[in-house]
Amino acid sequence: MVTSLQATTTLHNGVKMPWFGLGVFQVDDGEEVINSVKWALEHGYKSIDTAAIYKNEEGVGQAIKESGVPREELFITSKVWNGDQGYEETLKAFDTTLEKLGLEYLDLYLIHWPVPAQNKYKETWKAMEVLYKAGKIRAIGVSNFKEHHLDDLISEAEIVPMVNQVEYHPDLQQTSLHEFCKKHQIQLEAWSPLKQGQILADETITSIAKNHGKTTAQVVLRWDLQNGVVTIPKSVKKHRIHENADIFDFELTEEEMKMISQINKEERIGPDPDHFDKR
Repeated sequence: MVTSLQATTTLHNGVKMPWFGLGVFQVDDGEEVINSVKWALEHGYKSIDTAAIYKNEEGVGQAIKESGVPREELFITSKVWNGDQGYEETLKAFDTTLEKLGLEYLDLYLIHWPVPAQNKYKETWKAMEVLYKAGKIRAIGVSNFKEHHLDDLISEAEIVPMVNQVEYHPDLQQTSLHEFCKKHQIQLEAWSPLKQGQILADETITSIAKNHGKTTAQVVLRWDLQNGVVTIPKSVKKHRIHENADIFDFELTEEEMKMISQINKEERIGPDPDHFDKR
C-alpha cells in the first residue's frame, strides 16, 4: 500500500519515482505555474511533470529554485514535442528544456507522442539513450504509446522505456496496455486521471467517496495508486493541490476497486495516439 506523498516505485533501472506528483498541463507560465509548483513543493510533493509544449518550463524552473527544496529530493519530468522528434532535433530540444528549467539534469524525459505519421520515434529514442548514458537523464520513457508502438520501439531499442505516461481514468482503463507494460517492467503513469473533472459525478464513485468521507477525486486518485499506476493530477488552486494529496489515510476495498473497474468505457478525452500528428 502506498502510504505517503513521498512514497516511490522503483523503475527497472533502479531509479525511484514518486507515486504521486503535480502535472502542469495548461497552466500558464509565470505567476500561475510558479505558485502551483511552490504550493505543491511546500506541501511535500516531490514530483513535477511538465513538457516543452506546455510552454511553462521556465516558470517551473523558477519555482523549483525559489522553493529551496534540494534538487536531489525532486523528480522532474519533461517531454520532447512532436515537431522536435528526430536524432539531432531531440538533442537540441533537450538542451533547450534543461536551459529553460535551469537544471543540470532531468529525472525523466519522455517522447510526448508516437506520431506514427512521421515515423521518427526510433531516431528520437536513440538520442534519448545517448542522453541517458551520458547521465543527463536519470530515466527515459514514452507517453501515449500503445502496445504496437512499444513493440516496434523495443524491437530496435537498446534500453526498454522505464515509463509510459498515458490517458488513464475509470472511463479509459487500457487494461491490455497496462498488462503489456507490467510484462516489460514499464511503469504506467496516468495523465488526466480525473478526466478533466468529467468522472467526478459518477454515481458509483460518489457512493464510495461517501463511505470513506472523501471526495470523488480522492477516491479516483487512490484507485490509481492501488492499481499500481503513478498519477499526476493538475491543479492551480492551493486547497485542491493539498486535497488531491490527502489520499494516504484510507484504502479502497477489493470490492470497491472492482466496482470502479466496471465503469470502464474505453472512452478517451484526448486524441487517439494512432492518429495524432500535430507538430
